[in-house]
Amino acid sequence: MDDLRVPPGPGAPHGLRIPDVELIEQFTRASGPGGQGVNTTDSRVQLSIDLGSTTALDDIQRTRVISRLGGRLVGTVLTITAAEHRSQRQNRLAARERLSDLLREAVAPAVARRSTRPTGGSRRRRLEGKRRRAETKAGRKRPGSSD
Repeated sequence: MDDLRVPPGPGAPHGLRIPDVELIEQFTRASGPGGQGVNTTDSRVQLSIDLGSTTALDDIQRTRVISRLGGRLVGTVLTITAAEHRSQRQNRLAARERLSDLLREAVAPAVARRSTRPTGGSRRRRLEGKRRRAETKAGRKRPGSSD
């Protein structure tokens, strides 16, 4: 196949191009639909890329991607599996699309949350909830206690 292209976005204003030689594709038998051919065709695709040595990322992007995707990595290798289609070709395209989307999101810089003041409605709802809870607890007192 061709090089994998990641569309432009935050953190990668010109997009990314991952050379095809850096992508490792493995094909295995997939479970699920497929009729009689399910046991004979290798339609599941495992697409792997070593994020630590790829030439597609600069140092800032590399550290950002490795820190964001740390839970999905084995060492610095990211693996995507696609087995939802019956044909190997469709699964290859689905895996490449998924990898592209994942990298585009991981390369984007984190957006800091701007703290805001609570709205009037949220303050009112919070106080009403506290008042209802206090009434519920007050109703649990023993009868005859001084009030």
